[in-house]
Amino acid sequence: MADTLISVDLSESPHTNENVHNRWHPDIPINVWVEPGDDFKIETYDWTGGQIKNNDDAADVRDVELEQVHYLSGPIGVKGAEPGDLLVVEILDIGAKEEMNWGFNGFFSKQNGGGFLTEHFPEAQKSIWDFHGMFTSSRHVPGVNYAGLIHPGLIGCLPDRKMLDMWNSREKALFDTNPERTPPLAALPNTQSAHMGALKGEERDKAAAEGARTVPPREHGGNCDIKDLSRGCKIYFPVYVDGAGLSMGDLHFSQGDGEITFCGAIEMAGWLHLKVSLIKEGVSKYGVKNPIFKPSPIAPKYDDYLIFEGISVDEAGTQHYLDVHVAYRQACLNAIEYLKKFGYTGAQAYAILGTAPVQGHISGVVDIPNACATLWLPTDIFDFDVKLGPDGPTKYLDGSIDIPLAPDL
Repeated sequence: MADTLISVDLSESPHTNENVHNRWHPDIPINVWVEPGDDFKIETYDWTGGQIKNNDDAADVRDVELEQVHYLSGPIGVKGAEPGDLLVVEILDIGAKEEMNWGFNGFFSKQNGGGFLTEHFPEAQKSIWDFHGMFTSSRHVPGVNYAGLIHPGLIGCLPDRKMLDMWNSREKALFDTNPERTPPLAALPNTQSAHMGALKGEERDKAAAEGARTVPPREHGGNCDIKDLSRGCKIYFPVYVDGAGLSMGDLHFSQGDGEITFCGAIEMAGWLHLKVSLIKEGVSKYGVKNPIFKPSPIAPKYDDYLIFEGISVDEAGTQHYLDVHVAYRQACLNAIEYLKKFGYTGAQAYAILGTAPVQGHISGVVDIPNACATLWLPTDIFDFDVKLGPDGPTKYLDGSIDIPLAPDL
């Protein structure tokens, strides 16, 4: 039986737990140490630290304090890990906390984070998803039921000082090109609600002022939201500080490629069973700049898809040059319009694409001027037939159920 090395109490603030942090900084103390070859368990908060509740009111999504996120369990030190090594992390198993056998999906308002389709869905909304063993369904999104592929949306190792300074410098330079933009171009260091693990006093305040936000993916991994990092996967992380300093959180019960609603998966609190080992000097041996992973051998078995195509021409008809971001957005919008023909509201269709195991593909980036991206929607997740036919779509839903919308302030 593997020992639980980091526990979390969902009834308490994450800020009371010295083995939790919400910024990246090389000075965050490593309190938990393991040997190469050890296996162990850790527990995690949901990424907001319990700000979102299991109810039909989206005001909590509207008002969520993004300066708090993400709450990560760690750092975990691996004895003998040195800069230049590769830390090998195997996810042996992963699951939901028993006292929180549900998760949430949300659209953040444009004024507070926004999302991939924020111009089309600018107001805060949320849906609650109940877990039934390996399956999930929602009282807010009828007609779908699918198997989860539980994974950490965020996992990585502590940066060294050089890497931290590089992150902050390049993100500040981007931010300064349009500092008034909403949502902002980057989430810069911010001391508001910063939790620096076991750091205290002046050391804590100094680190909080320069600690990198956990919002984006970076060279160390971080918030990559790769849905295939599930049980049975193996991840190879570059090591930058002695002990590596592995941290993780932001667990998802299920997610589509791209996590397109920003709070875009089915977010949950949970636990991971991990095993770690080292490849000494692995960074130079294999020429690694960003983490490499072997995906889980276990995945929901869906083999019948509708594939929606998008090209790099935006909603206004403006041509973009080989822009896969624009192309994938168009593929998503095309899928949403299609699902509306069966009775889903736009918000419900958007939530399905963010939470179901849809696949996103870059299908073409060489045929100027249009990139082509595709979204693969599994048809077996639906309780009814959503395939095309000569008689046209049947409207199965009457619009009487929708995703709660946050009231105006």
